[in-house]
Amino acid sequence: MHIHILGICGTFMGGLAAIAKQAGHRVTGCDANVYPPMSSQLEAMGIELTQGFGAEQVELNPDVYVIGNVVTRGKPLMEEILNRGLPYISGPQWLAENVLHERWVLAVAGTHGKTTTSSMLAWILEDAGLAPGFLIGGIPENFGVSARLPGAPRQDPASVSPFFVIEADEYDTAFFDKRSKFVHYRPRTAVLNNLEFDHADIFADLAAIETQFHHLVRTVPGNGRIVANGREASLDRVLARGCWTPVERFGGEGGWQVGAVDADGSFEVWLDGSVQGKVVWTQLGEHNRMNALAAIAAARHVGVPVADAIAALGRFRTVKRRMEVKGVVSGITVYDDFAHHPTAIATTVAGLRAKVGPDTRILAVLEPRSNTMRLGTMKGALPGSLADADRVFCYGANLGWSPAEALLPLGDKAQTFADLDTLIAAVVAEARPGDQVLVMSNGGFGGIHGKLLARLGH
Repeated sequence: MHIHILGICGTFMGGLAAIAKQAGHRVTGCDANVYPPMSSQLEAMGIELTQGFGAEQVELNPDVYVIGNVVTRGKPLMEEILNRGLPYISGPQWLAENVLHERWVLAVAGTHGKTTTSSMLAWILEDAGLAPGFLIGGIPENFGVSARLPGAPRQDPASVSPFFVIEADEYDTAFFDKRSKFVHYRPRTAVLNNLEFDHADIFADLAAIETQFHHLVRTVPGNGRIVANGREASLDRVLARGCWTPVERFGGEGGWQVGAVDADGSFEVWLDGSVQGKVVWTQLGEHNRMNALAAIAAARHVGVPVADAIAALGRFRTVKRRMEVKGVVSGITVYDDFAHHPTAIATTVAGLRAKVGPDTRILAVLEPRSNTMRLGTMKGALPGSLADADRVFCYGANLGWSPAEALLPLGDKAQTFADLDTLIAAVVAEARPGDQVLVMSNGGFGGIHGKLLARLGH
């Protein structure tokens, strides 16, 4: 089958492309914005990319067009597909029908931590010899790719693993299917990591998102398992609307809990009041300890002993763009992180602060580019989320609100810029040996990391 993917460079659609290629399909695709790491991954697989959504691409004559949710009516290619009556399908539906329908799906949902928790879970299963397939919205360093088909498990190399780990996004499916992506996946094991208001461009309020999460809960079978954050009142409301599946809680009273935490971030894992072991690793922050509990609990549902899961996490190497060190120049460390929601920003800054201590300066460099941030819905929470940083540099181009006004509570330690080169010059002028430069964006940010490192080197 030849599939042509519209919006191929998004993390989900790029992962879908990789899986389709591995399954033996001919894969081509197009997008308006092409940047690493996804573009590099696709090119390495020999997938032909076309810039833009030109109508001439119908001459490729694929068997089906797979439509990403970045595609809207009015795109010339989409209009040509509709006018000619050519076959098209959404990415999540194509994945469900062609890959997931015979698998034991482990889906990780939540406002925050989906990518990291999915990566932890996939690695635990891999380390246990189960060779899972996965599709993750980032590139786990343990694997080097964001997606793959299931392989042959060590215990039975003549078979193919039934397990598939997927990052279960609540964003809508396509312009013609406004349900959340995750309702297509029909997991047997579902992780509900947390639930806050986000995606203000498509959801009116938190209650609207809770409804979508309840749609997900309705798809989990009675012989499945739901692993839910016990600290989230929003998830309590979701489950109170009806649940037909056993639920295990983590992070709250009873169930899975974090025990004693060492200065290096190692921590005890407790279940129902009994210590299960100790995770000794290099990850930072309370949020990652919660992610780990969820991954351990989900892995146990498919038969991985808790002790084995704990040991596997000691070999977990995080995800690209999650506190990823991009380089060290003249004693100045530059990080890349995907944080863009105020809660994620606060968690990321707090995790770095815990690592470097109170006397090391953190220079936070932020691009508010998600749809929710561009709308200004979360601007009131930004100052608090950046309170642990010593200096804040905000790139405010293409926003419908004033970041300078929003960051006024931070006083002189915050600066805003409409020009990227000017921002980079300001960071370079401020930075000194020992500083930690924390760059946060859910996009390419104009290649700022390399530019910063080059300028700092001079």
